[in-house]
Amino acid sequence: MGAMRRIALYGLGLLASVLALSYAATSRAKARGPLSHTCSVTDQAFIDTAKTNMTAIDLWGQQFLDGDASAADVAAESGRAAKIVGGTAPTDPSLSQARKLLVAMFTEYRKAMERQAKDRSAGDHIFHAYGLANFAHDVLLKAERALDERGCDVASLL
Repeated sequence: MGAMRRIALYGLGLLASVLALSYAATSRAKARGPLSHTCSVTDQAFIDTAKTNMTAIDLWGQQFLDGDASAADVAAESGRAAKIVGGTAPTDPSLSQARKLLVAMFTEYRKAMERQAKDRSAGDHIFHAYGLANFAHDVLLKAERALDERGCDVASLL
């Protein structure tokens, strides 16, 4: 199992590198001026909703690993989390981008757990989920100070 984990980590690193380069290239192409941050009620609602759903999926994942939840249960919860977070409407551009990445992350995790429930390889979807989580983390980390200055604390999402 150790070799499998090393392969998974190498694959994840490669995927993250490719996605980071792609993201950096498209970000530079779109940059037109300084990013203007907000901290609206809907921004705060997104932060709370994302935190709650990320915590819930983490707990469901732990229950799965402990044998207390099935892969199908975790897949269903991940699908719900994607819909709930997708239903938010942050006005801040960084939070809006993080929302899209988190919805995609939950969706990839759902797909992975659906494959796991069918005793099929879930690796590709897990790699995508982790890559998307890392991108969301990077977006939030970059915006953290500016958002905090406006009253939106994203530390719980990091």
